[in-house]
This record gives sequence, C-alpha cells and structure tokens, in this order.
Amino acid sequence: MTAPLKIDGSLLVNDPADAGPLAARLEAAGYTGGFTFEGQHDPFLPLCVAAQQTERLELITAIAVAFARNPMTLANTAYDLQLLSKGRFILGLGTQIRPHIERRFSMPWSKPAARMREMVLAVRAILDGWQNGTPLDFKGEFYQHTLMPPVFDPGPNPHGTPRIFLAGVGPRMTEVAGEVADGFLVHPFHTPGFLRDETLPALERGLERGGRARSDYEISCQLIIASGDDEASLVAAKNGARAQISFYGSTPAYRPVLDSLGRGDLQEELRRMSKQGRWLEMAGLIDEELLGQIAVVGPRDELAGRIRERCAGLVDRVSLVSPFAPDPSLWADLVAELSA
Repeated sequence: MTAPLKIDGSLLVNDPADAGPLAARLEAAGYTGGFTFEGQHDPFLPLCVAAQQTERLELITAIAVAFARNPMTLANTAYDLQLLSKGRFILGLGTQIRPHIERRFSMPWSKPAARMREMVLAVRAILDGWQNGTPLDFKGEFYQHTLMPPVFDPGPNPHGTPRIFLAGVGPRMTEVAGEVADGFLVHPFHTPGFLRDETLPALERGLERGGRARSDYEISCQLIIASGDDEASLVAAKNGARAQISFYGSTPAYRPVLDSLGRGDLQEELRRMSKQGRWLEMAGLIDEELLGQIAVVGPRDELAGRIRERCAGLVDRVSLVSPFAPDPSLWADLVAELSA
C-alpha cells in the first residue's frame, strides 16, 4: 500500500492580511502545511497572520533568502514565529543566486554551500543558547556570534526550537542540507530522473556525514501543477507552467536539470532571451515533452494518480505550485486522496 503524502498549499498573497483566511481554507481542506516564497513580498509576515487564524496547519517559508539576512535575525524571527504558531513553524531557507544577493540585496556572496552550512549551524547555536542556556560562542569563517547579554535573551521557547529545511539543486548544497538541516525542499525545476539519480544520492551522502538516518529527515517536493477541469483551463494552466519553467530554465545554476535531459543548450538560449526582456517568447520554447518532464500535467481527475506515480516512495510531502493557484477548497478531494 502506498504511504500517504503530506500536502502543502500556497500562502502567496499580495496583502499579508489575506494570508489568514487563505490559511484557514487550507486547514479546512485538509492540507498539512502552507508555504510562502520570498518574491514580491516578505515571506514571514503572512505566516504571522496565518498563525493566528489556524490551529493545525504547519507554516513554512519555502523559501526565505538566507543570504539576505544574518543568523541572528533569522533566529529571532524563527523563535517568534515558533512561539506565535505554537510550534508549527518551519524555517525554509535557500541561497538565491549571486546577482540577486549582491545587486538586489547588497549582501556578500562567497562559497554558497559552505556559507549555508555555517549559517544553519550559527542559527542553531543561537537558538540552543536561548533554549538551553548554552553560552553563545560561535566562531566560523563567515559568521561570528559571541555576545548575548541577558537583556536580549528571550529564554526557552515553550514550543521548542523550529525545524530548519534547506533548498538546493546542485550536489554540494544538497549534501549540506542532508548534513545539517531537518528537511530538504526539492526545487520545482526538477524531473523524476534528476530527483532519483542526483538529488537523493547527494542527500544520502549528507545524512551519512551528519550521522543521521533518513527516517529522521523529511523531503518536501515542490511540484509545478498544470491541470484543469476542461480543455480551456488545462491549456491556460499549461501556458502558465511553461512561463514558470522558462524563467527557471534561464538560470545557469539550474542547467544540470536540463543537462540530464540532453537539453542543456536550451538554458543558454533562455538566458540570452531573458537578458533581452523576451519573457513571453521564452515560454514558447518549452515544448510539450519538456513540460511533461518537469511539471505534473493532466486533467483534474487524473492528477492524484500522476502525483503518486511521480513521488511515492521518494518524498514525504509535496507542495502544489500552480501558476493559476485555485481556491484551496477546490483541491480538498485531491488532498484527501493523496493523504489517505
């Protein structure tokens, strides 16, 4: 019998106030969690609102940009969201890419895998100091935290310390996630073959290095969904998925996924077009075959089966990523089927 999957839904909103009612609908529809993403808006504020209008829903940043912040600010925010949500917060972190870190956030970039490893360890050291009274004495290559006067120490969190998930694509970052994080966020730009052949072996190497068991770890797979109840809605969803895939595909860091399909040259073409601002044309380069390899595509009544076929036995939870995100209550039957 196939093991049930945890299902997470989007909490992406333009107004943080809207996250509360949306989270309540996710909870009522049977979702395990709700996730935000650092795009046009802050990823933490909507979860503050969502925490106050839900009781069971896990609240996840998938992702917050780690290198736009420092370990102390992340620890403070994570502590407070864990407190506000009564233990339901998951701090999901990702690196972003160098141009964004340096030119959008005006922050330093170097050795991303080593820096991320150290950032997670530093956050844990800070949280451990608050939770267990351990003296703060973290000295690393990138971060140093050695001062924690009592006036700035919030003390033990009654709900414990939050879990930390990391996102990655390349093998080095994926290994770091296996070594120091509590879970891994599989990037939406992946294929089943890449997940099996590249991602999972890298995670296993990291888990072994950290002396940890797979049974104590959680893998969350973000899936681009292109589905509809009729031909018109399916076509619209597929076009939206093509746009999302072409955007990801233009990024050099994600080329290994295309290389695994023998389509690496497409990355260079998409990148060139992105620099020319030809975003709409880029989507036209995502043919039907490539769309089906990266996204989960199909009529609504076949969607649960296709998600199970893709994810069963490989991951523990899935995040439904749709360019045309429906009201979550409309997916309650899908969530129930996958969770059973």
